[in-house]
Amino acid sequence: MASAALTGYRRADGRVGIRNHVIVLAVDDLSNAAVEGIARLVPGLLAIPHAYGRLQFGEDLELTFRTLIGTGANPNVAAAVVVGIEPTWTDRVADGIAATGKPVARLSIERHGDLAVIAEGARLGARLLQDASELTREAVSRAEVMLSIKCGESDTTSGLGANPTVSEVVDRTVGADGTVLFGETTELTGGEHLIAARCIDDDVRSRFQGFFDDYLQTVVAAGVDLLGSQPTQGNIRGGLSTIEEKAMGNISKTGTVPVVDALAPACPPTRPGLNFMDTSSAAAECVTLMAAAGAVLHLFPTGQGNIIGHPIEPVIKITANPLTARTMAEHVDLDVSGLLTQDYNLREAGDRLMALVDRTINGRLTAAETLGHREYVITKLYRSA
Repeated sequence: MASAALTGYRRADGRVGIRNHVIVLAVDDLSNAAVEGIARLVPGLLAIPHAYGRLQFGEDLELTFRTLIGTGANPNVAAAVVVGIEPTWTDRVADGIAATGKPVARLSIERHGDLAVIAEGARLGARLLQDASELTREAVSRAEVMLSIKCGESDTTSGLGANPTVSEVVDRTVGADGTVLFGETTELTGGEHLIAARCIDDDVRSRFQGFFDDYLQTVVAAGVDLLGSQPTQGNIRGGLSTIEEKAMGNISKTGTVPVVDALAPACPPTRPGLNFMDTSSAAAECVTLMAAAGAVLHLFPTGQGNIIGHPIEPVIKITANPLTARTMAEHVDLDVSGLLTQDYNLREAGDRLMALVDRTINGRLTAAETLGHREYVITKLYRSA
């Protein structure tokens, strides 16, 4: 199948986005009301509130900064208004985003109050939005469009149909010198050796194994049994009985290509190819971290019907479960249940997903975008001070 001509927005740092958002980003939970107030006054702005950002410390705080800066730096963002309670942390986030060359406005609430900040933020945001509206798409290559992958509410049809379909796109994207992120550290349990064997060298293998072992040790140290959390109740309802069985389906979406790097959460990849990122298996947390690392389009196979979206990274939902495709049709971007009835083969299913990926790159809205799903969840490593 011939590939479509791809277009995107080339940013000042050379990276390519497929959306052109102007965001209003909260630095901390105290700034959410102001951020949402600004976006209400200027409807074209995209508010990104969240629950954290106060009294965090150490790596937990650093991860929050990486996530916030990475969100604003994502190539799907044309410009940002950054709002925080205090000027110092507001400047840190705004400066990090501005380093990419995109326009950034910054406002702090202390000594000004919400009303003044909302009024000024609306004025600044309106101008940024007008300027962004003049940016135009240009021809781009597949190698320049970074993808991420994660599955959710998996069942037996996931490993048999939806996940292998995603693997087709992974292999083809990497074959075109593109970059793909995958993670879900705990959901590799029982199959982690398969990922380790695909790492390109001992250094990458050692870092991957270190991430996996540390995550598993965190679970063990808590003295808990993950059953009911991993596999989830939805997984069990869908016929998955063990975490090992779930891991095999999860790994099936990663294709056959080597793993070129093992990254800490929200860290941008530096090597083209398939990159592992140490992430939670919780859908919104995982996608948020991958968007913060620069991914501009997410492929999300689901069995029982996960409905996640994201504010800035479009999420394509794929299912091979005919019941889910019928009862949750408004959430499903691609139904590949024909794989299970042998109406077409895996290569043809990959063609269908590849065509949808290209249409989405070129501007087609995903189901989650049309329904207003904007799940944005910062990963919290431990308790705040």
